Amino acid sequence: MTLAAMNANPAQMDLRPVGYVIGLLVAVLGVAMLIPLLVDLAEGRGQWPVFLQSAVITLVGGLAIALACASGVKEGLTIQQTFLLTSSVWVALPLFGAIPFVLGETDARAVDAVFEAMSGLTTTGATVLNGLDDLPKGLLIWRAILQWLGGIGIIVVAMVFLPELRVGGMQIFKSEGFDTFGKILPRAGQIATQISGLYVAFTMICTIVYISLGMDVFDATAHAMTTISTGGFSNYDASFGVFQGPLEYVAALFMLLSALPFVRYVQLINGNPTALHRDPQVRGFVKTISVLVVLLVVLLDEGVHLDNEQAVREALFNTVSIISGTGYASVDYMQWGGFAVALFFFMGLIGGCAGSTACSIKVFRYQLLFASIRAQLRRIRSPHGIFTPRYDGRPVTEEVLASVMTFFMFFTLTLGLVAVALSMTGLDFVTSVSGAAAALGNIGPGLGDIIGPAGNFSSLNDTAKWILTLAMLLGRLELMVVYVIFTVKFWRA
Repeated sequence: MTLAAMNANPAQMDLRPVGYVIGLLVAVLGVAMLIPLLVDLAEGRGQWPVFLQSAVITLVGGLAIALACASGVKEGLTIQQTFLLTSSVWVALPLFGAIPFVLGETDARAVDAVFEAMSGLTTTGATVLNGLDDLPKGLLIWRAILQWLGGIGIIVVAMVFLPELRVGGMQIFKSEGFDTFGKILPRAGQIATQISGLYVAFTMICTIVYISLGMDVFDATAHAMTTISTGGFSNYDASFGVFQGPLEYVAALFMLLSALPFVRYVQLINGNPTALHRDPQVRGFVKTISVLVVLLVVLLDEGVHLDNEQAVREALFNTVSIISGTGYASVDYMQWGGFAVALFFFMGLIGGCAGSTACSIKVFRYQLLFASIRAQLRRIRSPHGIFTPRYDGRPVTEEVLASVMTFFMFFTLTLGLVAVALSMTGLDFVTSVSGAAAALGNIGPGLGDIIGPAGNFSSLNDTAKWILTLAMLLGRLELMVVYVIFTVKFWRA
């Protein structure tokens, strides 16, 4: 499918092209279930029939949907179809991806299975499963596969769909992602192919480095997949705390690399050596991390009394993990004091760069917000002057600024509504607010004794889990993509 016909405005929406693409993607997910099947056969835990059944159900279901909708296949999608497709994919895939958790050794109930699958595919990393250390390797690798697929999927959405849909200021990257490649890479398909190749290469390199530093092959593979996807699922209840020392530095490096815009890597390998350095997102992201790490190192040196190397290592690892939305935890940073806890809450709401696997609000939106504030302050000081906000040296249109401000407003409003809804289910204030932020920002762990870095989401009531599942979907798809399909005018278009 291409986006050639996205500006068409048909009298009635044809759902067949949407169903066809969803069916094919569900079928691909079914094929992916054969990997944990093989892993279980090698381990001998007897769970392979679970994945065989799940694969058959998913593959047959996906192909049936695709065949039923094949008559409506065409070259392009309308705006309405693209909105619906983007939202529907992240609903359909978690539903099918939850099947192994229901049929497998976890015996998960529907709410827990869907929560886990949604957390995986949205690369949130929040888990409701206990006893990860003893789970069959087939289920553990399935969790990693869900996050790995979700990571590459969100890059495609951020590169191709969101700029076209003009969501949350992402249209500022429309020309940047494709047009500036000129004759080197004139087609979006070529860019997507190179990004996919880089994604696989990063995963393989990360796996090899993990193995070289002491991880076994299985742990290295699973953790490389959840590192590069900035997902954060681990094979252990203690998360990355099982691996201390040099492995934390390596994980921090690959989490950081994955939180940078992948299109810049494509430009880099195609002859633009300054692509990363010239990107204001990258510079702002790295500077933000540097400041946060320094603050935490000082705190750990003076307040917690860690030695210098450990203070740097834990500050760096956990800062990069939270700000990138990966959600690994190597220590219980709730014990670092109130100032550190507040820092972790707000850094999770910053997020990484657009066009990466990272999540949350994203650095570029803050940069556009501050640029707009600076321009407004100048207008106040000099009423007769003309001051235009600029981003990367280019003037920013009113449409982009309005889109960004709308995103901030809806993010804040949604965060408040989700927090209130969670509190109404009986959760305490810290759990409600941090849980809302963790799900909506696709960060992973929240704060407090229940869902903090030393806990998980298993003890929450079912209503809270469904609320958080919806929040993960909203956050991963930049809010407006989901909200727009609930408007009356969307279906009348």
